[in-house]
Amino acid sequence: MREIVHLQIGQCGNQIGEKFWDVIGDEHGLDCAGRDHGASALQLERIGVYYNEAHGGKFVPRALLVDLEPGTMDSIRSGKLGTLFQPDSFIYGTSGAGNNWAKGHYTEGAELAESVLEAARRECEACDRLQGLQLVHSLGGGTGSGLGTLLLGRVRDEYPDRILSCFSVLPSPRVSHTVVEPYNALLSLRPLMAAADACFCLDNEALHGLCRRALRLAAPRYGDLNGLVSRAMSGVTTSLRFPGQLNADLRKLAVNMVPFPRLHFFAPAVVPLAAPGPQQPALSVAELTREMFDGRSAMAACDPRRGRYLTVACVFRGRVSTREVERQLLAAQSRHSDRFVDWIPNNVKVAVCDVPPRGLDLAATFMGNSTAIQELFARVLERFSAMFRRRAFVHWYTSEGMDVAEFEEAESEVQDLVSEYQQFQEARGLPEEDEGGEEAEPEAEEEEQEPGDAR
Repeated sequence: MREIVHLQIGQCGNQIGEKFWDVIGDEHGLDCAGRDHGASALQLERIGVYYNEAHGGKFVPRALLVDLEPGTMDSIRSGKLGTLFQPDSFIYGTSGAGNNWAKGHYTEGAELAESVLEAARRECEACDRLQGLQLVHSLGGGTGSGLGTLLLGRVRDEYPDRILSCFSVLPSPRVSHTVVEPYNALLSLRPLMAAADACFCLDNEALHGLCRRALRLAAPRYGDLNGLVSRAMSGVTTSLRFPGQLNADLRKLAVNMVPFPRLHFFAPAVVPLAAPGPQQPALSVAELTREMFDGRSAMAACDPRRGRYLTVACVFRGRVSTREVERQLLAAQSRHSDRFVDWIPNNVKVAVCDVPPRGLDLAATFMGNSTAIQELFARVLERFSAMFRRRAFVHWYTSEGMDVAEFEEAESEVQDLVSEYQQFQEARGLPEEDEGGEEAEPEAEEEEQEPGDAR
């Protein structure tokens, strides 16, 4: 068993996390109290990846719920999953971060961090074979961004050989509720670059578009957005939680998806996106593959047609032929050859799981490491620079003991990241005549003779 410890930080992180546990609990045949009512032995075969078994056959999530104010915790306790978590899994402060990254990272958050780390150590030490930790948070507020990145750095120091994956919700100018979101997001990207092994970028703008376009919701609520995110998280973690024909774990995913240490930001997609139900049409592998590579299915507002895929991972769920899956992916790669870099061969990783999501016969999750993701960072940079040039709102951060130079360093780091993506987007493989070595020399001699003939 390869266990994972789950941390959900801040209001957004806890609301998404609550929905995640609801979705995967249902997939594993657990009720809201964590008791098994499943119909298949497969549902419990790898239940230990995310759950601890308690007395009386109850399964308890290996999760820590963290916030700097008690309101979110009270809401979860009084909700349908209120009895699912252990009482000591709830760790919270009383003052809140006030949408201020510095409060979450340096003052209020720093006071709570040691309690969270102690609880994380307790969970990790209870594991037989710890695979890694996953963090769910938002980059727009104060707790998820400030305390979330603080914990990420501290966990990386304590567990340097474990895989750390993050599900990070990036702010959008079209769906914005806080004026200082660009500051919080940009300051968070720097530690995410340094400490995370894999970061799944979930974008409010793209999520709203998917709710309106695919789910036909005129005015999406946060519950609808969280439902989409939880389906992506369920799909990404499928091959960890269920046996299948081809399997992957966090480390295999990271090794195959991250060609360079800092380029570990992925754009996930889930197909089909229509709400599950009895009228849901059954899609073929070919149709799923076509939808996966459609940029409109992505949960990050970037157009893959304007970038190139460094690597791709696809998780198919349901009874499918691995030969058919590989054939369709090869055809898609040939069809979209201009969207893939030509200097990374075999850059599509596949996992196939026999257990489909509830209400569907066949589904797929797509994870793309595309250079187009730089659009998200460029968007945050643009909004950050517009305010930071005039030092607007900076005093709220410096009053918490933060140095203005940290803003400048973070801005420089993210600019470097965008440049790095652009550099690899424009990179091309060696021309065929140069790869031949000896064959390339006669062509070079002919080229040298031509000017002489002209003279």
